Amino acid sequence: MSETRTPFPGTYRDTYGTEPIEFLSDGRSLLVVVRGVALAGTDFDMLEPVNGAEAAARANLRLHHNCLCGCELTFHIPLKLSGPEGVSGAVLESRLVLGVPGPRGGLDQEDLHLRLSFGGKTYQSRGNTGWFEDELLDLARQLPEGVHLRACITCAFSDYSPYGHGLFGCLACFRDNKAEYLSVRDKTGIFRVWNTLTEYVQETYLCPEFQLRKPGTGYRG
Repeated sequence: MSETRTPFPGTYRDTYGTEPIEFLSDGRSLLVVVRGVALAGTDFDMLEPVNGAEAAARANLRLHHNCLCGCELTFHIPLKLSGPEGVSGAVLESRLVLGVPGPRGGLDQEDLHLRLSFGGKTYQSRGNTGWFEDELLDLARQLPEGVHLRACITCAFSDYSPYGHGLFGCLACFRDNKAEYLSVRDKTGIFRVWNTLTEYVQETYLCPEFQLRKPGTGYRG
């Protein structure tokens, strides 16, 4: 995992106003400061105040199960794309709405919309799944022929647990057990190698061992 943190600049908005923020990501965890309050976590919907709930309350930040909610987050994630002319940079524009506590114990709303500009054209995800996995893969399918997203979500050595996963950052990396992972084709196979995972990574992370995923690879295909 990277020892440096990549900035995701953006904005925070709730009923008390809008202000600029900057997420810092090491490829596995997130850190952000909102109204002077530091929040950290492995997922955008699991950001907890580093110094306790009292600090968040003083800054009028709403929490549910000690995690930030009741707000809209926008942020720009740097990405890499590969194509006929080589590797180029791009920016993933992300908008996430975290609702308020609902009657069933979770949030009443969690909407994610992604947008990517490349080659003079803008691509938008469907915005109806609530997962970075599905929204990113939707964007990847829209890219021109021969252009590919270079990130953990499209890497040959990454997969999700059959038990499910969260909004972001729950992708298992098997780069230290590539050969055995590449033999996986079903749920039984992924359970067989699960304990050999290297670490959990963010879908948008990119490491030097990236290889483009082929259809049918692993448990998730």
